[in-house]
Amino acid sequence: MREEEKKRTSQNSKIQRIIKKRWALPAIYIICAAVILTGALWYQNAAKNSASPENKQSVELGKNQKQPAVEANRSIENFSMPVKDPDQVVVKKDFYDPKASKEEQESSLVVYNNTYEQNKGMDFAKKDGKGFNVLASLDGKVTKVEEDSTLGNLVEIEHSKGIVTRYTSLQDIKVEVGDKVTKGQAIAKAGQSLLNEKAGTHVHFEIRKDDVAVNPKSYFGKTLADLQDAKVTPEKSTEEKVTTTEDDKMVPESTPEKSQMKEKAKTDDSSSADTEEPAKDNTDTTNENN
Repeated sequence: MREEEKKRTSQNSKIQRIIKKRWALPAIYIICAAVILTGALWYQNAAKNSASPENKQSVELGKNQKQPAVEANRSIENFSMPVKDPDQVVVKKDFYDPKASKEEQESSLVVYNNTYEQNKGMDFAKKDGKGFNVLASLDGKVTKVEEDSTLGNLVEIEHSKGIVTRYTSLQDIKVEVGDKVTKGQAIAKAGQSLLNEKAGTHVHFEIRKDDVAVNPKSYFGKTLADLQDAKVTPEKSTEEKVTTTEDDKMVPESTPEKSQMKEKAKTDDSSSADTEEPAKDNTDTTNENN
């Protein structure tokens, strides 16, 4: 027992001697500070890992579960012409644009059975007049396939709720109702129609939103989201009737030119009536004198 007590006493005396040295206390402080700093850094790193982007994303996904889903194709799909090589085709008849010049409006009228109708799409034909494949303008689902001698057969593809592309003047149709098609897929071959016989072998192409035809030229190269966000009202539809006479030459009923012509006709009628009235009076006077 005495030997053990002597050993403990000697160890305590050594520790006391070390503590009494000048460098002992500063060294102890430094060691304690290092331990504390190491613990703080470890805790901070652990907190960063728990707040990683992946965890943040999972939290955000959890918060947004009640929000409506966004269509995946809103920002990646864009409208293209229904032909393989746009440089090899010409526009036989353009879309009727109410804002276009009078000459452009007249050239975009379709004549059929002695009536004039405003063209609701664009008619494409090859420069050499030969046939060609008609391609889907966007990914979508075929919702209508019809045989129509006047239109030259029809295929309609839905790309989003209320947004469809319509292809007429077709032959050798390769798709059926319910088929899913991809952008650039051949759906038929260009054909002919009674509605626009002068165009020869061609395809009539329309873009519609909520059954309202829009100008395809305004959306070629633009995304599907652009049309989804566009405000299209029935008033902008190309359903306006067109009447023709020898004087107004295919002037729409609602144009200022048509109104001016009507006013001029009224003025001419009233002027002719005024000139005929005195003649009647003179005749009556002559009869009385006789």
